[in-house]
Amino acid sequence: MAGFDEARFALEAATGGNNTLLLDDLGLPSVMVRIPMFRWSDVIPGGEDAPCSAFVVGGRVLDCIYISKYQNIVERGRAYSLPNRDPAHTLTIDQAREVCAAKGRGWHLMTNAEWAAIAHWCVKNGTIPRGNTNFSRSHSDIHEHGVLVKSGNNGEGMENEMRTLTGSGRQTWTHDGTWAGICDLSGNIWDFVAGLRIVDGEIQVIPDNDSALNADESAASGRWRAIGKNGALVMPGSPGTYKYDGAAPGISSPENRAVGDGFRLDVDVRNPNYAGGERDTAHRAYGFMPFFAMTAAENAAPHTRLVQLGLFPRGDYRDGGFFFLRNYGERMAARGGSWFDGDGGGLWDLYLRETREFIFPDIGFRAAWADVRG
Repeated sequence: MAGFDEARFALEAATGGNNTLLLDDLGLPSVMVRIPMFRWSDVIPGGEDAPCSAFVVGGRVLDCIYISKYQNIVERGRAYSLPNRDPAHTLTIDQAREVCAAKGRGWHLMTNAEWAAIAHWCVKNGTIPRGNTNFSRSHSDIHEHGVLVKSGNNGEGMENEMRTLTGSGRQTWTHDGTWAGICDLSGNIWDFVAGLRIVDGEIQVIPDNDSALNADESAASGRWRAIGKNGALVMPGSPGTYKYDGAAPGISSPENRAVGDGFRLDVDVRNPNYAGGERDTAHRAYGFMPFFAMTAAENAAPHTRLVQLGLFPRGDYRDGGFFFLRNYGERMAARGGSWFDGDGGGLWDLYLRETREFIFPDIGFRAAWADVRG
């Protein structure tokens, strides 16, 4: 422990306290970035004078939260934030939740509320990170490289794995543009996030940041809430809740392909991407669009809660983020894009296309920690 204490002191001294080592219940360290509490009015023009949802856990407002500096690896059935590693991948979102929660009290899969708060902070501070969005390099600044993972599968073609080692990119690949920032939020591999899903197009969330308590997020959990037009969190299936409707009619054929012209925010789903009768809907039709091009139906003006949680674009900012969705069945959330997404990969990317059983080499995760002992 003495060695860890010395290492923690050195890391905190070098980063002004912004980075630290947190130990899990096995006494093993993760490199974490401290995010002090801020309010919506601090990061969104005209925003609420209330703490960002990321800092409200179990009805308490926390002074700070801690986010894994690096996309995580898995050792001994637990998640760890360490530099220069091949990030964990090819696991389900529920497995990601399990290896985070296994670390002990307060540890959890990073939540959508936490991700969205950091994304808004980056906009406010002008530090939108670049990353591995073009096969180990930045698509917009191709001189910026990470160190390619030696997986033995790095040939030509999108089917090959081109992850970079955690934190091996440039300072511009961190959330604050310094070496004390969170690495690889844009590109490399998608990050699963807790507390958000879509069911038959309906947006459902875990209230505040209660996902940090490892709330039940199973398919049948009673913790999920839909969002009404007044911003109230209501039972799923209630009338008039926000949904993502297809902008064009879907298809009835079983093809796994993109259809239509993206989506718009609505309170009804008139155009599911897949309109056929097959019971297995895991990989039927889907849609995608630039996230910041999304519009709303006349009767579905977006409540600020959707903007705060990164579920509808804010009006004062645009970038190249993309939105991927199947608006039928249950779809789990990931953010940030991957190594082959190009200008469609980045901090504001939102991926709601796959079931909770989905695995792929370009989707991983990171743990977070919140002091829930009070």
